[in-house]
Amino acid sequence: MTILLAGDVGGTKTILRLVQADQTDSARLHSLKTLYEQTYPSRDFPDLVPMVRLFISHANEALGELRLPECACFGIAGPVVQHTSKLTNLGWVLQAEDLQRSLHIPQVTLINDFAAIGYGVLALPPDDICTLRAGSPDPTGAIAIIGAGTGLGQGYVIPHQGGDRVFATEGGHTDFAPRSELEYQLLRFLKERYDLGRVSVERVVSGMGIESIYLFMQSRSIAKDSPEMAAIFQTWQQELGKAEKTIDLPSAISYHAQNNRDYLCEETMNLFVRAYGAEAGNLALKILPYGGLYIAGGIAAKNLPLMQQGDFLDAFDDKGRVSKAIAQIPIHVVLNPRVGLLGSALCAAQLRH
Repeated sequence: MTILLAGDVGGTKTILRLVQADQTDSARLHSLKTLYEQTYPSRDFPDLVPMVRLFISHANEALGELRLPECACFGIAGPVVQHTSKLTNLGWVLQAEDLQRSLHIPQVTLINDFAAIGYGVLALPPDDICTLRAGSPDPTGAIAIIGAGTGLGQGYVIPHQGGDRVFATEGGHTDFAPRSELEYQLLRFLKERYDLGRVSVERVVSGMGIESIYLFMQSRSIAKDSPEMAAIFQTWQQELGKAEKTIDLPSAISYHAQNNRDYLCEETMNLFVRAYGAEAGNLALKILPYGGLYIAGGIAAKNLPLMQQGDFLDAFDDKGRVSKAIAQIPIHVVLNPRVGLLGSALCAAQLRH
């Protein structure tokens, strides 16, 4: 029996999970058993070390005395360079060797949070996935991951019998490529409003993208806000710059769109879904992920009916003379919000082999 520690470290909260793995099992996640899990506000701690020590103490109280984990993997919401990550919004500097020494854990690794998602998608049970297109999967083929949330993450996985190879990218910062006159107008709007020389696709396909598209739709004066949405938007404007906010504008927009309660919200989400599909198709062209493309991030799962209605797949497949190259790629939406934590556990399991 091996004890593993998995973590999902973010600027707002950190989730820690203690896992048991049988020595004779493979490193696949179905061989792992969750023993204890806890969530902590990240800003309540000066560093990750005291948080993990408190977590181990809580686990011992709940489960009885346990030996320390043999391996640990922490998915970090930020870049990881040479086993080091700087979380500027927390003032934390995390180094794998320092964590090993301070926590007395023999093996510690830090990975980007989107790399953690890459590990996690390979171990999700069927109930944690919604398939938009079954396609013709190749079990040995590459796998692509894209996920719109606060930003836009992209990565890919090369399945390997001795341990899957997972790679995060900065694909969300490539240029936004408009495909219609409406999207060209959006591009000009974003450049003027935010005084930008270039616009990355993340500024459109993300939570902040939903906000920006909504502002763009308002500027076109094609319709008035519904009274309910107008009141929400007014409160959102009043709270700009404040630390405490009561309005999550992207969530409000998607809610009103899904329930047909506001025309501008519907048009906003329709444009967003088309842009999301087009960018997912761009990623597919670059990687040719015949093992499947997985859509992670909170936005897709929360807007599943919009993802299923057809605009996403139409935009994904609309690649001119090379459309056939990606026409049979399986496409799945990840429904499990803990997929990154699952991936960190799987990565920690692979460390022991």
